[in-house]
Amino acid sequence: MTPELKKKVVLIVMDGVGISPIDKEAGDAFKAANTPTLDRLRADYPWIMLRAHGEAVGLPSDNDMGNSEVGHNALGCGQIYAQGAKLVNQSIADGSLYTSKTWQEAMAFAKEHNGALHFLGLLSDGHVHANIAHLKALLKEAKKEGISRVFLHALLDGRDVPPTSGGEYITSMEAYLDTLNDDTFHAAIASGGGRMIITMDRYKADWDMVKRGWDAQVHGHVEDGRLFPSATEAYRTLREETGEIDQNLPAFVIGKDGAPIGPVQDGDTFILYNFRGDRAIEVSMAFDDEDFPYFDRGHRPNVYYAGILEYDGDLHIPKHYLVNPPKITNTLTEFLVSKGVNEFACAETQKFGHVTYFWNGNNSEKVSEALETWQEVPSDNVPFDQRPWMKSAEVTDALLAAIRSDRYGFLRINYANGDMVGHTGNFRAAEIAMEAVDLGLSRILPVALENGYTVLITADHGNSDDMLQKTKAGTVEPKTSHSLNPVPFIVASPNKDVTLDETVSNRAGLANIAATVVELMGFEKPDCWEKSVLK
Repeated sequence: MTPELKKKVVLIVMDGVGISPIDKEAGDAFKAANTPTLDRLRADYPWIMLRAHGEAVGLPSDNDMGNSEVGHNALGCGQIYAQGAKLVNQSIADGSLYTSKTWQEAMAFAKEHNGALHFLGLLSDGHVHANIAHLKALLKEAKKEGISRVFLHALLDGRDVPPTSGGEYITSMEAYLDTLNDDTFHAAIASGGGRMIITMDRYKADWDMVKRGWDAQVHGHVEDGRLFPSATEAYRTLREETGEIDQNLPAFVIGKDGAPIGPVQDGDTFILYNFRGDRAIEVSMAFDDEDFPYFDRGHRPNVYYAGILEYDGDLHIPKHYLVNPPKITNTLTEFLVSKGVNEFACAETQKFGHVTYFWNGNNSEKVSEALETWQEVPSDNVPFDQRPWMKSAEVTDALLAAIRSDRYGFLRINYANGDMVGHTGNFRAAEIAMEAVDLGLSRILPVALENGYTVLITADHGNSDDMLQKTKAGTVEPKTSHSLNPVPFIVASPNKDVTLDETVSNRAGLANIAATVVELMGFEKPDCWEKSVLK
């Protein structure tokens, strides 16, 4: 049983919902939406703005957009850890990546077997899942190591960067390869495709995505059997034929003389340079797992496979990785378990790992089977702007049942709508997404307050709040990436007896919420945590 608490707490994460400045309101689907519940909450209850990007969540600089991974890490541990991108930056800068056991083994494997080196990852500088600068550094070092053949498998972004910028990244990379290629070294783009069509599935929502990527990257095969002479030509042709933005472009393969130029062969080395974990786990499993029931891999080549980071510290995925991830300890869940507090966590599939895996310090397993309840609501496998309400109603239903059970001292949910629909660039759909979230809040608030719960409402980063951008030509186009905007933090308590320190608004960050939760419950925070924002 949960011990007697000063206050029981519900935390609601509105994924991808920031607060835009006045001069950016034109692109703010959150403000444009009809959200009477959120309007009333901000009028009647204390609220401040929190930082959810850059150094506040462990990223290299304040020019770096926040994301769901680092946001939920910070929410779940109450601390600021150097995150994936920062760790990789440091390891490249000081050379420790290249002296690591994994890098040395990976290079030796390819050279000993006269194999090629393959790189797979997001071809952009969005700095959320990957950075093209890391790839360029790895390519340069591979040449120094005496590798002679390199093939790139490009995942097109259009999500963390402008939606049709893929051609620019391809051109930039091809130009860089030209500076490296000579009589001893040859590198080329061998395959590609949009990140939401191939490879980058997460939480086992759509294994067909991974298979389409596997077929193109490993076997050099796409469904229609077509080969393109270059990545530039593939991108131009597929954009014209499909009209799709980068993230939704189909898989393509580069060929010469009727054959793919870079299928994966026995004796090759294959490196995934994405640093974010959630969308890197499944393809890593496809390479590493002996028993693999999710799709027919065909011939599984004997390769040395490595990720740039360990993507799951509990399940140890992948087996080999180049940079050690942050060891996240002293999480909020560990603290609450030590106090005997029952917890409830719920989200739909698209964000389920964020309230579990990322929340618990990048661990897939519970801290306590007895005290933690996790409930996943299966996401629809359809474009998110076609059903922008997503599973908000079902997540709300699950939370209401958990509240009414009177079993839990701390409950958390994630509404995926603002982020997943925001990434589509469909402004009207994003408005509907926010209205669906607001409807969920209208159902939760009275039940939570009547049952003695204090409700905290925040977001992990911005997205739906910044959906338009100017092109170099001066035209306006949809923006599909996260924003640099702060996020709201609202506290609704049954007796309106909670006061926030307004002096920290826009200075404190997501990591300050953990201490706020335990202070509301009547506990003292661990010394290693950031401070509470209560007054």
